[in-house]
Amino acid sequence: MENNMMDQESVLITAKATVLAAQAIGAGLAMIAGIGPGIGEGYAVGKAIETIGRQPEIKGTATSTMFIGCAVAETTGIYGLFVALMLLFANPFLKFLEQ
Repeated sequence: MENNMMDQESVLITAKATVLAAQAIGAGLAMIAGIGPGIGEGYAVGKAIETIGRQPEIKGTATSTMFIGCAVAETTGIYGLFVALMLLFANPFLKFLEQ
């Protein structure tokens, strides 16, 4: 009987460790979503500066369009951050192991 309890406890510890490892890997993968907006925003700013250099009279239009594009691109990174924080601090899968 005691051996069976120890086996159940070791299985529970192994399952919890597996979920925590998967949680950390998932959070890391979610943070990879920050690479795309960084590259996209850098490219957009570079093209806006290039446009302003060629036609200085459209500075206001190019700048406002660039800011709107950067704001839209940044939401992707924010979604990735939200998913990573959710996995790290509000993991919905751990409650299934505590039964």
